[in-house]
Amino acid sequence: MAVDNSRAAVTAPRAFFLSAALLPALAALLLLAACSSAPKRPPTGTPDPDRFLFERGTAELNDKDWLTAREYFRQLVDSYPQSQYRGDAKLGLGDSHLGEGSTEGYVLAINEYKEFLSFYPTHKRVDYAQFKLGMAHFYQMKDPMRDQTETRDAIKELQAYVTRYPNEDLIGDARTHLREARDRLDTWEVGVAEHYYRIKWYPGAIGRLAPMLKSDPEYSQRDKAYFILAGSYEKVQRPAEALPIYERLVSEFEQSEYLELAKKRIADIKATLPADTGKGVAKGASS
Repeated sequence: MAVDNSRAAVTAPRAFFLSAALLPALAALLLLAACSSAPKRPPTGTPDPDRFLFERGTAELNDKDWLTAREYFRQLVDSYPQSQYRGDAKLGLGDSHLGEGSTEGYVLAINEYKEFLSFYPTHKRVDYAQFKLGMAHFYQMKDPMRDQTETRDAIKELQAYVTRYPNEDLIGDARTHLREARDRLDTWEVGVAEHYYRIKWYPGAIGRLAPMLKSDPEYSQRDKAYFILAGSYEKVQRPAEALPIYERLVSEFEQSEYLELAKKRIADIKATLPADTGKGVAKGASS
């Protein structure tokens, strides 16, 4: 039986023609990739080659060309171990990874900042490295009801900055982001406690909220935490412990969706508790 090869005979030359037409563009792409991946070396005879690499890397970093900046910084770090710019180049490597905003980039940035803090503990920019280390974790924080590992790490590193460098330029930003991270973790705790309250496991809610409010009395949404905690105390027949928490909610918040409910619960509890008991508990809570 004869085989009809006419289709193959026609299409084969066409496929060859298309491939040939793409060759110039493909060659240009390969040339571009080769140039971008080539080591960034200073021109021959450059008086201060390490400074040249640092300045070029910094310029590319400011232009947000993360890959090119990283190539200059890497060349400096690897080729000039005694350079005065080597520590700053390590920070530049971290910043180039951080700037990409990817999960892999954050992990690599964290590694660079940690190495900097280990190798250059007395460097003039050590506070900057500590701040950026905290932010590398901060940018990876998840929503309140998801895993909070990165949130805890952000709190740890930003708290280290606030404790060690209270007079540095980034202290305001560090405190702001630290508050955000703590709020994120506290909101997760409140979410868990609220779930416990709904399934009527009130000791679980108390166990979550009482320590959290003690360790972080500045939680921005603590009115909700107060209300759930006080309600949990009431459910386990401990109204004397619920009363000062309701009173704290009323005294600390001029506006809250729980305000009127808290006022009603205060009145109801005081109507059932001995007068001296209620006053004693409230006084002790405010001291």
